[in-house]
Amino acid sequence: MKDRLAQLKEKTDQTPEDVEIQMENKEFMDEFFSQIEEIRIGIDKIDENVAEIKRLYSVILSAPTSDQKTQDDLEAITNEIKKLANNVRNKLKRIEQSLESNAEERVSADLRIKKSQHAVLARKFVEVMTRYNEAQVEFREKSKGRIQRQLEITGKTTTDEELEEMLDGGNAAVFTAGIMDSAISKQALSEIEARHKDIMRLESSIKELHDMFVDIAMLVENQGSIIDRIESNMDQSVGFVERAVADTKKAAKFQQEARRVMRRFSLRPNSEWSLRHYASEDAADLCLSSV
Repeated sequence: MKDRLAQLKEKTDQTPEDVEIQMENKEFMDEFFSQIEEIRIGIDKIDENVAEIKRLYSVILSAPTSDQKTQDDLEAITNEIKKLANNVRNKLKRIEQSLESNAEERVSADLRIKKSQHAVLARKFVEVMTRYNEAQVEFREKSKGRIQRQLEITGKTTTDEELEEMLDGGNAAVFTAGIMDSAISKQALSEIEARHKDIMRLESSIKELHDMFVDIAMLVENQGSIIDRIESNMDQSVGFVERAVADTKKAAKFQQEARRVMRRFSLRPNSEWSLRHYASEDAADLCLSSV
């Protein structure tokens, strides 16, 4: 009975201002969770598109030449991923800026929730985009292998280094010069040209996404300034939040590699455009299980 009376008294003691603040906080958190849901939906959609990209890559690699519809579908999905990824990145950055503006304030329960939600989604975004980059690089390597095999059919033998130099030149004629005019050679020539075009389109796409990959790495790394406060104030929180904090620390290593990437890209404009190509084994740990 005493406990119940105390609760009633506590509610009675609330001023209209207290009630108004609570209502404002509730509305603010509702808006925040609405943003979180939009980001989550965007990441899930990117994940679905990455799966479809992989399917289309398999279709392209299974035939000597790909039909125009497959190429159109691939281009459309690639553009959709780029659009969705930009949208997700911008929303995560806006939340990050909001968290930074409140960094000096006392860590409230609401602020801890926001930080943990942001950390979880940023990590998931990195995972999805890393899988996308891996799929692109795998497709490039397989396409390069097809070119090499077709060159061997025509009597030309090339090393990996020579093939990379040819690809960097961006001219299919380098591959086809001197090939004999025979039925077998013509078929090989057709596939060589098709694979070369596939690689050129792919590298153009990866170039466009390069700045985004670096920005994503920095986005995750920037959470480091708030991680200590998350740990010290969330000892009693649920396990998934603790895991998100630990994984965010691990993902922060990505930013160190991002700086190397930016330096190397400025020095080697025709390099392989692969996050994995430059990343250390520690950075590779970013490929974690999905949230």
